[in-house]
Amino acid sequence: MNNQKNLDKIRHSLAHLLAMAVLDLSNEGLTKIKLGTSPSYEDGFGYDFDFSDSETHDTPIKITQEDLSKIEKRMKELIAQNIQFTNTKHEVSSEELNKLKEKLLINSSQQKYKNELIEELQNKNEVISFYESGDFTDLCAGPHISSTSEIDPEAFRLEDISSAYWKSDEKRDSLIRIKGIAFLTKKDLDDFIDTREEARKRDHRKLGKELGLFVFSDLVGPGLPLYTHKGATIRREIQNYSNELRKEIGYQEVHTPQMNKAELFKISGHYDKYKEDMFRVVSNYTKEEYYLKPMNCPQHTQIFASEMRSYKDMPIRIADFANLYRDEKPGELSGLTRLRAFSQDDGHCFCREDQVKEEFGYILNAIEKAMKTYGMNYYIRLSLRDENKKENYLGDDETWMKTQKMLEDLLIEKEIKYISVQGEAAFYGPKMDLIAKDSLNREWQLSTIQIDPNMPKRFGLEYIGEDGQKHTPIMIHSALVGSPERFLGVLIEHYTGAFPTWLSPTQAVIIPVSDKFSEYAEKVKKELTKNGIRAKVSDESETLGKRIRLAQTQKIPYSLVIGEKEVESNTVAVRSYKDGDQGVVNSEEFVKRIVQEIEDRK
Repeated sequence: MNNQKNLDKIRHSLAHLLAMAVLDLSNEGLTKIKLGTSPSYEDGFGYDFDFSDSETHDTPIKITQEDLSKIEKRMKELIAQNIQFTNTKHEVSSEELNKLKEKLLINSSQQKYKNELIEELQNKNEVISFYESGDFTDLCAGPHISSTSEIDPEAFRLEDISSAYWKSDEKRDSLIRIKGIAFLTKKDLDDFIDTREEARKRDHRKLGKELGLFVFSDLVGPGLPLYTHKGATIRREIQNYSNELRKEIGYQEVHTPQMNKAELFKISGHYDKYKEDMFRVVSNYTKEEYYLKPMNCPQHTQIFASEMRSYKDMPIRIADFANLYRDEKPGELSGLTRLRAFSQDDGHCFCREDQVKEEFGYILNAIEKAMKTYGMNYYIRLSLRDENKKENYLGDDETWMKTQKMLEDLLIEKEIKYISVQGEAAFYGPKMDLIAKDSLNREWQLSTIQIDPNMPKRFGLEYIGEDGQKHTPIMIHSALVGSPERFLGVLIEHYTGAFPTWLSPTQAVIIPVSDKFSEYAEKVKKELTKNGIRAKVSDESETLGKRIRLAQTQKIPYSLVIGEKEVESNTVAVRSYKDGDQGVVNSEEFVKRIVQEIEDRK
């Protein structure tokens, strides 16, 4: 943790050095460059600049990829100078403020962005903080390192030039953003670059196209994928497995409509908090307000409310795989990992308070089984309310304290390792988020279990208790792998497109050496398909070698080569995508072997 804090300080300090280097190398001088802010990044740092002339709006200075090496070199020269970072905080009434503004030329119109930020702080009557590093002074809250001697000059690299709107507002000025990556040591930097290069090779958008799994169409719209037969097969297998795991712990599948009246979301609280992210539906025949649903939970409350329940009926467990829709901004869409149309392996349990721990245990066990099957490590993040922004959450303090403690006690009782993070709770209750790690050790937030005492109250849900009185149930929201579509994108990269046999859209391809063995090839295919195996015959008019290579390119788990010897002995020559040649095997024996492999989901 201390290393991470120190790294964060180094990255933030490098942003200041980046600004200093750009100013030093500018032929136009300080007054020609308007400084924006330094956005933070998970792996590095950045700074926004405006190089345009304030009157003509021309751009006298162009920053190119070639310039990055010059800027980086200058930054390393600055690091070698052992420059100190000094923080100076000033109340808005301080007479020294004008002197500090002069250091940054903020009184000049050239530094309008910094001036705007200072005025905002003054209007809020907040403390204004400056950092001084050598001759450079910047408006900043910090924190920073003590001096540049703490930075390994070989552990950072400038990489990217892009555009960014001032304050992320597309109606405001467009600035130039320079970004870099930074780590504690050169080895850490090199390891990161190697892993990132491997991730690029595994990019699910690239592999998905090469393997023919899904397509996007401008005529259909951004964030709305079209799944081919292959992609739909994998998606269905993911969904079926989640449904199987749900049934094992007592969930029953339901199906709900993809749109509903706005009133439902007004009662649930989603309307006020997420209206701008929901697709509005217009009817030709009614003026009622409708929306495509972004989640299933409000509709599931109505299934529970459809009849009076007894404490003996509890818990009521329902699962839903209906499509959901969210109006994501086009710039935030990313392949299958950020979509406008998707489903979830969604579950909602309505239970008594004394059943909460047991129900959480069932779901945690199902999640553990799923992650083991998919070959992913994980840890639990206990997501709590932000105590400084209570107004963003539904419910009273007592309920939140009680439910948050309930989840923490459960994790401790089950000896599950976890981290606590404030501000990541759902607006209606705390949750456990499963953070999975793929084969490149990258983290993905997939599964979630959320406790919700508020939505049942808002909908007036009740059951008759053992005491004959009406009680409000607790609602548990859960997802085992989250969105099957998003998870498909994660799995493509996790497996590098080489899916395990049970998930692969084509599990075996039969490759006859020549046409005269096609009849036997079809016989083998028929036997495979009869046993539920997804198989095909490679009868393209290509050479044997090319057809074998094609099967490898398509990452098909098993290739069965058939020649005269195989026909005479009722065998197949087996080649595994992962393990290479497996020798000649009796065809019936191979069927038993692959069926068992699929059933075991190895």
